[in-house]
Amino acid sequence: MSFDLVVLAVEPSAAPEAVREMADHCTDTEHRVGELDPRIVSFYEELRVRFPDHPPYDPASPWMSAPLNVGIDHVSMNISYSARGDEALDVVLDSAKRHGLIIYDPQGDEVTGLGGDYEIPVGAGD
Repeated sequence: MSFDLVVLAVEPSAAPEAVREMADHCTDTEHRVGELDPRIVSFYEELRVRFPDHPPYDPASPWMSAPLNVGIDHVSMNISYSARGDEALDVVLDSAKRHGLIIYDPQGDEVTGLGGDYEIPVGAGD
């Protein structure tokens, strides 16, 4: 079993609908072109140092598919339900917060980090 997360370079003042729209676009096969967002670059570099997503693959990797889906403004990942996945989730949340990135959980349709609030996600009805 696994779950998906998308980390996005969206301004904290964005509306939840704009975040969802961007996340939908990021999971398409065509990525946006342009300059890399430095926040995404730093986030991805930190993440892959801790949990590599390129060969040789660690059998205890939290990633259910690798390499991670990375674009100029996002990193999307499929994380295993496991102790290693829990550890990766903690790293993702901490790093996203430090870099001012927004997290979208497509399973729960929740957005975390809007207005700088990483404690209470915004759900579909909010």
